[in-house]
Amino acid sequence: MALRLEDYALIGDTQTAALVGRDGSIDWLCFPRFDSPACFAALLGDTSNGRWLICPAERPTHVSRRYRGGSLVLDTEFHTPSGKVRLVDCMPPRDRTPDVVRVVEGIEGEVAMQMELVIRFDYGSIVPWVRKIDGVLRAIGGPDALSLWSPMPTHGVDLTTRTEFRVRAGERIPFHLAWHPSHETASPIDPLAAVDDTCAWWENWSGRCNYDGEWHDLVVRSLITLKALTFEPTGGIVAAPTTSLPEFLGGVRNWDYRYCWLRDATFTLYALLVGGYTEEAVAWRNWLLRAVAGDPADLQIMYGPAGERRLTEFEVPWLGGYESSKPVRVGNAASRQLQLDVYGEVMDAMHLALSSGVAVDRAAWELEKTLVGGLESLWPEPDEGLWEVRGPRRHFTHSKVMAWVAFDRAIRTAEEFKLDGPVDRWRAVRARIHDEVCRDGFNRAKGSFTQFYGSAEVDASLLLIPMVGFLPPSDPRVVSTLAAIERDLLRDGFLLRYATHSHSAEVDGLPPGEGVFLPCTFWLADSYALQQRHDEARETFERVVKLANDVGLLSEEYDPSARRLVGNFPQAFTHVALVNTARNLARAEGGPADDRRARAGSR
Repeated sequence: MALRLEDYALIGDTQTAALVGRDGSIDWLCFPRFDSPACFAALLGDTSNGRWLICPAERPTHVSRRYRGGSLVLDTEFHTPSGKVRLVDCMPPRDRTPDVVRVVEGIEGEVAMQMELVIRFDYGSIVPWVRKIDGVLRAIGGPDALSLWSPMPTHGVDLTTRTEFRVRAGERIPFHLAWHPSHETASPIDPLAAVDDTCAWWENWSGRCNYDGEWHDLVVRSLITLKALTFEPTGGIVAAPTTSLPEFLGGVRNWDYRYCWLRDATFTLYALLVGGYTEEAVAWRNWLLRAVAGDPADLQIMYGPAGERRLTEFEVPWLGGYESSKPVRVGNAASRQLQLDVYGEVMDAMHLALSSGVAVDRAAWELEKTLVGGLESLWPEPDEGLWEVRGPRRHFTHSKVMAWVAFDRAIRTAEEFKLDGPVDRWRAVRARIHDEVCRDGFNRAKGSFTQFYGSAEVDASLLLIPMVGFLPPSDPRVVSTLAAIERDLLRDGFLLRYATHSHSAEVDGLPPGEGVFLPCTFWLADSYALQQRHDEARETFERVVKLANDVGLLSEEYDPSARRLVGNFPQAFTHVALVNTARNLARAEGGPADDRRARAGSR
């Protein structure tokens, strides 16, 4: 059975990533990309679906772990009655093949250790052909192969590779695992040098961070996590390295997050710029431009790490699911949904990039004009909305607000950067959208904006209304909407996205039940800051960051009843929101909010 999410740490090479348990087991790893089939899938099944365990043979009396400084090199220390041993895990920045390096270091006494390697390609379904060739363990299954180098002799039992060994204080025993196409061979690397090089690479990257605020360590760790979820060849950033970790334990809200969402565009850009990572921000902007290029009618809400469009969803029935949460899904059918808000996200991201000093790109502006032109006929349509509901399309208030943002940012970009465009026509559309939202999206009896036109329910996305500049924070309708959200969606100090009670199947097509949504709770802190409720803003922010595990990682959601992180892990959206809210609170407490923060606080 998989561990609690809090018990996992992340290692990665900025093209794929692995989850390493507190018990020393790598329970999830996809090779060679984030969205490739997993070769270790015990996270969503059991040990027979693949894992790589290195741990003491006797039960540890205490386990502690940390990342080395500002790096993604993980140290896990096992304390046993016989002594103390350290397991070092990392994935070196990629040269030709993706590698996993594990080094066992003796610290005190002499400790008996065990290694168990279960390789199963294609999400645990393919048992490979395993042979030792010239002292190297090679596992081949269809197009995939893994090679293991180790000074320890190994033996196979029941399709599992095992070894037992002892480590004394001062000794270091390395293991090196490399993925390669089955028709090729891989070459060994020096594992000990790779650990030092990987640590230096990450320290050099994180050392460039120019954030020096109160929550420095949390912000830097979040930025490192964001970098780890970046697909380096293209600049795309995946939402999470996992699929099907449930939003409600035992439930069906299990989705594949190993793709790049346009919705996160401005949010992500702002976080990178907050940290001073202009190069990464430009790479993300350029990925965005390449991904959305083409007919505006074909705009998707998410793409593969290299901009792939076909993300066909299917179920993997042989995996039992994390804590029996079924189905396990690969691909994401929401990629074919109509979500009008992504037009606003793209236009907002492009405007933010230019406002932050990224050079004007005429070709990019032509694409932006094309997108806005397509939106002129699309914005009056119902859609599936921000939360990718699988119920009927509706006129979601947030979708219309973000359509307004698209035209607003097009107008501002044209005016501020002296670019051509039908600005007068855009102004007229912007005004029509604004009037419609204020008329049809506001429920006078409830005294609040609502989730969709004609609804009496609120939605956390309504917190973004002042943050994107649609209405000022002091507007009575904004103030009363915040009060309604507090009344209807707060649970133990955290915020639901929307109420998934008995009516939820009518809205999202799914059974009720999910955790509180951590990015939305950061939005709540931002909202308090905008309304000068500084103590509440700080308390809300600190309440969320206390949920981070011992190595600073957060998932998408939290179950207050079970007191557990839930949802895909670690979640880029949550870590980006942490970075932005940390900066927003610092700005709010230091003086009036400036325009850039008001626009980007939700991103």
